[in-house]
Amino acid sequence: MNAPASPGTRLVSLDQFRGYTVVGMFLVNYLGSFAVCPRLFRHTHDYISYADTIMPQFLFAVGFAMRLSMTRRMETQGVWGTAWRMTRRLLGLVLVSLVIYTVGRRAENWEALTALGFWGAIGEPLKRGWFQTLMHIAVTSLWLIPVIHRGASARVAWMLGSAMAHVILSYLFNFTWVNNPPNGIDGGPLGFLTWTIPAMVGTLACDVFHTGGERLKVRSPAFLRVSIAAIGLMLLGYGFSCGTRFYDVVPMAASDAVNDSDDEASAVAEETIAAVPKLAEDPVWPSPERRRAKLDSERPSLLAEPPFVAPPPPDQRQWNYWMMSQRSGSLSYLTFAAGFSLVVYQLFYIACDLWGWRWALFQTFGSNALLAYVLHDLVSGAIKPFVPNDSPGWYVAASLALFFWVTWLFVRHFEKQAIYLRV
Repeated sequence: MNAPASPGTRLVSLDQFRGYTVVGMFLVNYLGSFAVCPRLFRHTHDYISYADTIMPQFLFAVGFAMRLSMTRRMETQGVWGTAWRMTRRLLGLVLVSLVIYTVGRRAENWEALTALGFWGAIGEPLKRGWFQTLMHIAVTSLWLIPVIHRGASARVAWMLGSAMAHVILSYLFNFTWVNNPPNGIDGGPLGFLTWTIPAMVGTLACDVFHTGGERLKVRSPAFLRVSIAAIGLMLLGYGFSCGTRFYDVVPMAASDAVNDSDDEASAVAEETIAAVPKLAEDPVWPSPERRRAKLDSERPSLLAEPPFVAPPPPDQRQWNYWMMSQRSGSLSYLTFAAGFSLVVYQLFYIACDLWGWRWALFQTFGSNALLAYVLHDLVSGAIKPFVPNDSPGWYVAASLALFFWVTWLFVRHFEKQAIYLRV
């Protein structure tokens, strides 16, 4: 660990925060396929787990860095020159994404390909194959460019409008479409509308923490306002998630079977619940019948489970838009995750920029995050064939350590040579 950074130097916390996020991504991406992996480290798409906090932190860091870069370059290149430069770089990232996220053969021969047609050929890759982490970062960043240089009120209005558009489009078709096979990833092609939330919060955090001079003190009014905003976002996200309680499955058939025996009534109830589909037919706006059934039940609790606590299975609560779902890119999920990302960044700001702490592992991965991302999948693909999904915990842990070590060796080598992968 080194001494605290002097005023005017770059924010060490941003690289350290990004490095932590990369390490978290490695952890959940590698472990998620093994039977011994705890649910909290998996993407289960019906609540927010630790695994689901990682990608919002990437978008938070992207928004922070974009705002920082924009304000610096505008001084020499102007608004349009800087915006055009950013657009070219992000279109390059789109191209990189299309190359990295390869898709399987779409047809066995020319006749089959022409029978599929244009949309038949690209529909599945567009919904699922291409729209993964890097593509979401690129498209969300492109969506931010028109307002990234503007004041806080304009950026907040853009964020709110994007969130509202996502709710409306989810109501019209997007939630059901993304959650039907082949399932979308991270909200599908329209996910950028809600990924805008953590990214835009990152731009607002940049305004506060990048002062170009003195570091903010923990007890300063600005730091306290950020803390209140972070808590407010998490509470708001949880409040949105409480809408999921309208989708609790109420075994009404059991209460209606008053002339049947208890055993027969229970059997009817079980059959009714078993017949309930996983996805609600009215996933965004609960129908009057659904609302009435919920409010007329014996104990009509409207409080959802706290974040990081798993909900009941789909036969007890149908999947809906208001649950915190990374697959759906739901409003509740990304509102809470934006506040959570802000809290985590504040901790890194305190530790790194105020107290002078440094972690070499985070620095290596954080300063070359794109290269680390590209390499980690290759290293994982070389190790996982020798680790069956039902392997015991000690064997999985040993393979995880090997995976981290080999990936670090590669990225550290490039760091020593001052070679950084940028777009």
